[in-house]
Amino acid sequence: MTAEWLLYLLAGLLVLAGLAGTVLPALPGVPLVFAGLLVAAWTDGFERVSWGWLALLGVLTLSSIVVDLWAGAAGAKRVGASRLAVVGATVGTLGGLFLGPLGLLAGPFLGALGGELLHRRSIEARHMGDAAKIGFGTWLGLLLGAVLKLALAFAMLGLFGLAWWL
Repeated sequence: MTAEWLLYLLAGLLVLAGLAGTVLPALPGVPLVFAGLLVAAWTDGFERVSWGWLALLGVLTLSSIVVDLWAGAAGAKRVGASRLAVVGATVGTLGGLFLGPLGLLAGPFLGALGGELLHRRSIEARHMGDAAKIGFGTWLGLLLGAVLKLALAFAMLGLFGLAWWL
């Protein structure tokens, strides 16, 4: 096994972990994809993928961070979520990691719902409807962010492939 082969393997593992991280909140998805692409370009001595291409990929990586922050906040703000609802959605997402795909879908919603109910300090029926609406809006914002990050990650892979084979 050569060092070059090991570096390409590392690059591939970083990219795969990054793709998983676009939907799993515990991993910095798109930055890991970028790190993998950077390792692959570096291993090749930047002969196939130049610094210009890497700068473009870096801009897309920074864009993904902005998208991530914006999507979650926009979803929560649009439905009038409290700070506790947003914290609850984050905690619910992290807790959902341990429950598989269903946990990842239900965790943010349940966390935002619980956070909003804590904020209101009430579980009366009139507050449940508002809290459910806030939970859904926050969940939808997080889902939108994950979809946009995944799209950016695949765009980066496409641009990298284009640069590699040009």
